[in-house]
Order: sequence, then C-alpha cells, then structure tokens
Amino acid sequence: MAESPAGLTSQNWNPTQDQQQPTATPEQLIAKSIAPVKPQFLRPPPSRASQKDTTSSTVSDSNNDISKSINTNTTSVVAKEKKSKRQLKRERQQEKKSSVNLCPELAKTGDVNSCPYKNNCRFNHDLEAFKAQKPEDLEGECPFVNGEGSCCPYGLACRFYGTHKGRDGVRNGKKQISEINGLNKDVQKLLWKNKMKFLKADSVLKSLGLTGPGKSKVKKVDEEEVEKVVDDNDSHGTNDTNENGCGDGGNESAGKLDCAAEVLGGDDMDGVLTDEVRPQKKAKSAVEVNGCSGEEVNGLGIPEKDIENNCPLKTEPELVSDKLEVIADSVETDGSLKLHPREKKLIDFRGKLYLAPLTTVGNLPFRRVCKALGADVTCGEMAMCTNLLQGQASEWALLRRHSSEDLFGVQICGAYPDTVTRTVELIDQECTVDFIDINMGCPIDIVVNKGAGSSLLTKPMRMKSIIEATSGTVEKPITVKVRTGYFEGKSRIDSLIVDIGKWGASAVTIHGRSRQQRYSKLADWDYIYQCARKAPDSLQVLGNGDVFSFVDWNNHKSDCPELSSCMIARGALIKPWIFTEIKEQRHWDISSGERLNILKDYVRSGLEHWGSDTKGVETTRHFLLEWLSYTCRYVPVGLLDVIPQRLNWRPPSYYGRDDLETLMASDSAADWVRISEMLLGKVPDAFTFAPKHKSNAYDRAENG
Repeated sequence: MAESPAGLTSQNWNPTQDQQQPTATPEQLIAKSIAPVKPQFLRPPPSRASQKDTTSSTVSDSNNDISKSINTNTTSVVAKEKKSKRQLKRERQQEKKSSVNLCPELAKTGDVNSCPYKNNCRFNHDLEAFKAQKPEDLEGECPFVNGEGSCCPYGLACRFYGTHKGRDGVRNGKKQISEINGLNKDVQKLLWKNKMKFLKADSVLKSLGLTGPGKSKVKKVDEEEVEKVVDDNDSHGTNDTNENGCGDGGNESAGKLDCAAEVLGGDDMDGVLTDEVRPQKKAKSAVEVNGCSGEEVNGLGIPEKDIENNCPLKTEPELVSDKLEVIADSVETDGSLKLHPREKKLIDFRGKLYLAPLTTVGNLPFRRVCKALGADVTCGEMAMCTNLLQGQASEWALLRRHSSEDLFGVQICGAYPDTVTRTVELIDQECTVDFIDINMGCPIDIVVNKGAGSSLLTKPMRMKSIIEATSGTVEKPITVKVRTGYFEGKSRIDSLIVDIGKWGASAVTIHGRSRQQRYSKLADWDYIYQCARKAPDSLQVLGNGDVFSFVDWNNHKSDCPELSSCMIARGALIKPWIFTEIKEQRHWDISSGERLNILKDYVRSGLEHWGSDTKGVETTRHFLLEWLSYTCRYVPVGLLDVIPQRLNWRPPSYYGRDDLETLMASDSAADWVRISEMLLGKVPDAFTFAPKHKSNAYDRAENG
C-alpha cells in the first residue's frame, strides 16, 4: 500500500477480520448517540483493564512513598511550605541565570558585549554552556525568516537557527509585525500603580447613579507588593516579558505566554479571580492633593504628570468634584453630546460565519487557521476584567489580533458595572477592535461564584447596569453572550430580549442551554427562535449550539429568518473546515494528508505567535495537544453510514483508510503526543500532558 503523508507504512490488516460485528442498525446506533461507522472499518476497542490496574498500583505505591517521606522529613516539608516571597524571587532569579535562559540581547547578536546591563543582567551570558545544552534544531525553516530578508527575533535561541541566513537573527532585516493590541508598557505601569484615570467611564457611571458608597465592592491591595512587582519588572529582561514569561508586545510577548494563566480553569485561576473588581485607588500624594496633576479632561485615561509647585491649591475632594462635574454636566445638560443608539457604529452579522470565543483552544493561531478556511468574524478568548485592569500581561495577550482578522472582537467577563465599564473604556483606548462582547453565560464555577458569567442571568438589574454603562461609554458596538437561563427548565432570556435591545446592546448571542446543563443534552433551538422573533429590529440575535455541518446551518436559517447568524464553537474545534463546508455547501470528505497540512499551518502560526525558541516550541506543542483532544472526535465522511455527523455522536473505535487517519482517530494522549512529534520534534524528558477538558485518554492519564 502507498505510504501515508506522515511517512508511515500502512499496516497489512484485513478490514473483515478482528472487527466488531454490528449488533445494531445505523438508526439504532444514532438513537444511542453512537456514530454509525461502516462495519468494515470497525475494530475492537482497546483494552483498558490492565492499564487501569497498572495505574492504580503505581498511584498506590506513589502514595506510600509520599507518606513515608512526610513522616521522615516533616521538618523539611514544613520549611518548604513556609518559603518567603524573597526566597521564591531569589529562586526565580537563579533559574534565569541557568544556562537554559540565555540573555535575549546576546541571543540576537551573538556578542557578549552587546548586553547593556553587563554583569547586572538577570539572564545567563555563558554562550558555550547554552550551546551545550540546547536541543538539536528542528526540521523545517524558521517561521520568521523568508526570502524577503526578514529576521528572527530569537537569534541563537531559535530552534531553526540553522536556517538563518548569515546565522544572525538581527542583521537579516526588520521583523514584520503582523499582530496588534499589545499592552503599552507605560499604561501597564499606571495600571500596576493604580493611577489610570477613567474619566469617561466614571462620568457615565455617575450619570446612571452607579457610583458612591455601596455601589461597588472594592478590595484593598497591598501597595508595597504592587511597588515590588513594578520594580521587579523594570529591570533587564522584562521590556518584552514579565517574570512569568508573559509579554505585552510583538511576537516575543506572545511567545512567552503563561499557559496556566491563559487556560481558564487551570490551577492558577484561584489567584486570577480573587479580586473580581478593580482594586482601590492608591492614596493621593501631597502634590496631587494640591492640584498638580495636570490632566486634561478629554474622556480618556491619562498619565499623571509633574508640574510646577506654583499651581493653585485645591483639596482632593474639590479636584475630583471639578473633573467629574465638567464631564457629567456636559453629558447631562447638552443633549447633542449624548450618543443615540442609532449613531453607534454597527456590525451586520447577518449571514456571516462567526467563530465563537473559545477558552484555551481559541487562541490567535487557531483563529488564523479558521480565517484561512472561511470564517468571517473572529473573537478573542474570554478575558477577566479585573486582570485587565491590573495590567496582567497574560490576560492582555488574549486580546491580541492578527492582521488577517478583518472583523474582530474581544470578549470580557466581569461582575460589576464599574469594573466592566472601565475595562471597556481601556480596551477602546488601547486596542483596535470592531466590537466588544460581554460574557453573561459562562457556566464555570469559579466565574459564577464571583458573580460573573451566567450568574448575571439571575440579576437582570445588574445586567441592565452593565449594558447601559458600557454602551454609553464607547462608540463601538457592545454585544452580549447569554444562555437560556440559569436553571434547566426555567428559561428567562425571552422575557429580557426586548430590554437588552433598549439597554444599548447591538447584538445578543444565545447559547441554547442553561447554566445547569453546561454542555449536556442538545441545544434548544426552538427557544432561540422564540427569542429571535421577540427581539426588536435594532437587536441582532445569533444562535449558538451544536452547529456541525452546513445542513445544521441551513436548517437554522430557514427555520427562523429573523435569526441573524449562527455562532460556531465546538464544531470548529473538531473540524475547522466547517466554514469551508458551509460556504461551498458540501460535505468535505477530507483526507488525512489535508488534515495534517492544517495542523502544519497551525504549528507555523503558533511558532510565530509564541516564539521559535524552546519555550515557544513547547507552548505551541501544549496548545496543539489541547486541540488534538477535540479533533479525534471527527469521523471522516467516507466512513459513515449516515451523514452528516452530529456533534453529540460518540465515535466508536475504528480503522481509518490509512495509518495516519487511524492515528488521528485515537483518543489516547500518547497518540496525540506522537502526532505532535511529527511536527515539533521529540518531546522533552519527563514530558506529560492531560487535556484541560478531561477527554477520555484510555492510557495513563498523560502519555503512557
């Protein structure tokens, strides 16, 4: 047989042997939500009993070892838990001094004297030690170097260094910037120090009666800790990245993205969401109290500037009152300054293919893949308002936009009107986006418990405050994403749909499930149609849930002409070519080679976004594996007795038409890792992976 695209030799297996004899008709299988794969492709499911026993014994032995260690080394364990912040900081600095972390300036130029910090540099300057431990270069070409003379910003650290012209990542030319919406360093410092002004947002909040005692829940922040963070990040090596390797500008910043912070629901989310609202403002200094701040009242967040000491003296209450009254009075008394809903910039979503904001997997490289396959509208991953207002680089990385995303929005999530409104003003000032989406449907416990996401469905007055305040602050369209309701069987969005349009939203996306359902059962499209028919003409309604083929798309559009469009979420994760199928109105029986080419495009985009150094390669691998944990659910069209495949069908164990297709159908994490090694080389020693959404990997939780 012919060799597969991955270079694998097909196995000599007889499709009539070692296969499960079908015991049910396709109709019976569909009734059980099992994909009706043709009998000649079925195979026995892999044995899991022995692996479970092995895993159980391994865990048991491990627990015994741990208990012994705790009993014999109690003192050392306690001491480890009580490490001070200074000790942890010292350990991080020592890690940066290791041979793995070469000085960025040295990596770019290859000259030890090129670093302006010399011996005070926080990174390693031992070039020979770095070369000795650096893994071998990967096959292929550097994603940053092409025939036009562009350069690689990672220089010697690049895993494709052998393809650099002249072996120099700096003198090959200027790097072309294809990503925008990076966080300005000066703005980040103002956010760290809590000195950012939100005059427009505050004036709107005041006009709506949403400011004052008891109107917002504000928690204090340790100012000394904030100063420490600022001081730590002002030194060398943090111009593009913070201590966690999370940057705020260019491809280097995205390359240093902290995976745990980007993936909602990770281990660090307790720290991310502890303060759901913007921290309390720092006390004014004597100079500021005297009125020497020098801001202009222009409705934007403006850095404070030092001016001469001969300015007129005013108390702090007088200053704040004067500033807010100037804006509030102009907004309240001059009707011509009020923004009428019909004057807002609008986006026509009708008939457009909308890729949903997808946590973890819906990153910028994935959106680039979907754009190439036909998506019209893209939206960034959900970002928490509090983290954005605190200047967290990892959260701001979620707002990045590629030049190919011609119609792009960002999605934010918050619990209180003041937090969300200030975030909207900040995004409007610092980012280039076409619309801002507010998530009021996220079902994740850690979000809901903070009063955000689908928790807002139980608080219509707070929904009203958030939508009115945000739509009155910026000219960009404000859209809302909701679920049918909080509890199953108690849908309530139909009673709010008219009000949502009156409050100022330009569009609303309705996921046809309640918060209690999460992602179980089928989406209730009849209820979505009901809401779309009730909505006013000024409010566009989009449906979301279980769209997995052009047939689904056509049915929803024909069943309810009032529906503007459909948002595609998990269907795009499993088969991103769904956009091509909808536009070309066909079932694409895509081959394993074509699917591999899509993965190659993703890897190249990932290396451009997260970096071509070792850390960037492994970050790309991590998100590739997360995506592969979804793509394994796809069953090729040519293997099905009934088409199209439905999203709720569970694929049985089956043979593909070649070895690569069989490998791609595996639900084993070890096979996903094997696919990643075809594209990104061997995994590091002691590498482990477990998908965030806990899909069924039948070998040992990680790789086997």
